[in-house]
Amino acid sequence: MKIDLHTHILPREWPDLDAKYGYSGFVRLEHYQPCCARMMIGDRLFREITDNSWDPQRRIEEMDRAGVTMQVLSTVPVMFSYWAKPDDALDLSRRLNDHIAEVVRAHSTKFVGLATIPLQDADLAAAELERCVRELGLLGAQIGTHIDANEHCHGPDCRNLDDHSLNAVWKTAEQLDAAIFVHPWDMLGRKRMPKYWLPWLVGMPAETTLAICCMIFGGVFERFPKLRVAFAHGGGAFPFTIGRIEHAFHVRPDLVAVDNKVNPRTYLARQDGPGAMRPARFYVDSLVHDPEALQFLLKLFGAQRVALGSDYPFPLGEAQPGALIESMAGLSAEEKAHLLSGTAREFLGLACP
Repeated sequence: MKIDLHTHILPREWPDLDAKYGYSGFVRLEHYQPCCARMMIGDRLFREITDNSWDPQRRIEEMDRAGVTMQVLSTVPVMFSYWAKPDDALDLSRRLNDHIAEVVRAHSTKFVGLATIPLQDADLAAAELERCVRELGLLGAQIGTHIDANEHCHGPDCRNLDDHSLNAVWKTAEQLDAAIFVHPWDMLGRKRMPKYWLPWLVGMPAETTLAICCMIFGGVFERFPKLRVAFAHGGGAFPFTIGRIEHAFHVRPDLVAVDNKVNPRTYLARQDGPGAMRPARFYVDSLVHDPEALQFLLKLFGAQRVALGSDYPFPLGEAQPGALIESMAGLSAEEKAHLLSGTAREFLGLACP
């Protein structure tokens, strides 16, 4: 069984949002030929996509060829629109969430869904998360790594995930037993990286590291001990900089440990008695494209905290979801079962088949 935690979907169509809301910066789709569309922001091309981004039947055909049992659907992060006016972001979120719920209802054995929520207003975000879980049957939400870092911003200054304004979201997620999947967007240093696809190669791992550090150092996991959070792309650069991060915690606690006195390494896997391993406090997906990197993730997090994630249907994803996991001869059958489906089931709160 394979459950792909990290996949993205869009509706085939939506209104001209710039016209609907009265200001620019929103994504629109241009279907310029059969099965192909351009995601446009104003006159700028953001990305070209094909019909596997919106057609459930096409997705199912590709899942069956790859041996994927179930996909976890979430929106494309550029649609978060945290820079927009809160009511407009809520309206867009509801449109995207209703679409995901419709796809899940139509193909309930193939898909489960995560919502998007307007984090620029935590109360609106918490209410939409509750609607999506209680009324639509979605299992949680996909959120970004920060809020309001965009030249079109209509909200307050940039906030990271340690901001106490988000406590309403974390509290609601705990109460609903809802999963939170954190995905980078609008990357750090984007204006300094105009070439070589560097925002995706350098900015994305940095964004995810920033989000993890903020949640750890901001004490979010301490305040909300039942909160289930997963981070995309293997946790970005965090696993490979934990030594530096922990060292800073020890040598400059006056700068690092100002809101949380718990060693950041405590949140990773550790021995819990002879022959027993306690898994990490939070989850990551398996999307690292390298067997040694995946082996290192397993050491840091434990197999119970690493879930198959492919980033379907985009080119930086794993073309054959689960192939890296299946290729690793050193993993036990139990570890592979955790990675391919068990961890995702636990994170999402899905019953065993």
